[in-house]
Formats: sequence, C-alpha cells, structure tokens
Amino acid sequence: MAQRPIIKAQARTEFGKGAARRLRRAGQVPGVIYGSNTEPIHFAADILELHSLIRNYGANAVLELEIDGDQHLTMVKAIDQNVLTLDMDHLDLLSIKRGEKVEVEVPLTLVGEPAPGLMFISDTDVLLVESDVLNIPEEIEVSIEGLEDGTVVTAGEVNLPEGTTLIADPESPIVSISEPQVDEEIEEAAEAAEEGGAEAGAESVEEAGEEKSED
Repeated sequence: MAQRPIIKAQARTEFGKGAARRLRRAGQVPGVIYGSNTEPIHFAADILELHSLIRNYGANAVLELEIDGDQHLTMVKAIDQNVLTLDMDHLDLLSIKRGEKVEVEVPLTLVGEPAPGLMFISDTDVLLVESDVLNIPEEIEVSIEGLEDGTVVTAGEVNLPEGTTLIADPESPIVSISEPQVDEEIEEAAEAAEEGGAEAGAESVEEAGEEKSED
C-alpha cells in the first residue's frame, strides 16, 4: 500500500472571522474534521503544505492529519478558495476508516480523437462513483478514438477501474460527437461585412472618378 502523506496541524481553540484572518496572515489554513465516527475536530495547518497536498494527490486526497501527536485518517471533502488570490481559505476533511467505501467525484480525462472532421462536446468533467477509500482513482479515462458523428458516450459505458462502481445515472451523457457547427448569425454578419466592404470600395472608386473629372 502506498505511503499516505502526513500533515502536522494544531488544534484550534479560537473561532470566528477575526481568528480565521489571523491564521491566514500567519500562513495557516483553518479546517475541521468531521464524520459519523468522530466529534468535529477544529485544526489549523500550513497553507504551503496543504497546497502541495492538493497539487500532488488531487481533490480527493487521503492523508494522515497529526494533531497533538494523534493521527487521524482523513479525506479531503471540501475546499474554500479565496476568489481573488485562489489561496485556500478553509478545508473540510472527512474522518474515514480503512476498508470503508466512499462516494467521490473523480475527474474524467478524454483520450484519443473522433473520426476526421468531427468535434466533441464534453458534458461533464467528473463522474460520481463509489470506491475503497484507500484506492480512489486519480482520474478515469474515456476513449473517444474514432467515434462517429452522433455518438453519445454515457456514464454506463465508461470503463471503470477495478473496485470502483458507478453511482451516477448510467444514462447521463459524458461526451457527444458531432460535426462542427457554424453559427448562422456569425456567418450572416461576416457576409454582410464583406458586402459592405465591397460597396464602400465601389463608392470610393466612384468618388475618386468624379473628383478627377472635375479637375
């Protein structure tokens, strides 16, 4: 089994917006651990370590959070980001147990190209599945190689990794294949611009001719 990341944190005893702002100024992120098997545990951890965790292990990262010498097996459940800086403002962790299964949204990655001359439209970039908490796939690949016009790949047709089961509606669309569509309004506007340019050019020539005659 792969080594789980361990992040050290401190228990939080102060709450409210003022306390949270002080933590963030000090390079710390306030967070909470919750779950059916524990009372809520409030903590603060280093923002750089948490950013590194998400960058390296993804939005469904499983980690050991060490608080005052006690380790808590947890999974990232929700991240609040600052809309301006995109820094992490708050972190929710779910307390988990080994062998437990959880429902998670796993990122989808499209691989391959549809038949020549066709385009694809992605209907979603994540898929809701159930997986062993210690073996959550980082991504699920969906092949669109050689697919023909009119093909719609549904959730039920996606090949899932072993030990992962589908929770999403099997009929929900994942990606659609079609011919490139030209926006009629844009096309008409372009034609009108071309015609207008031609008319303007003709008028300029006409005016130039008239001026020459007057001379």
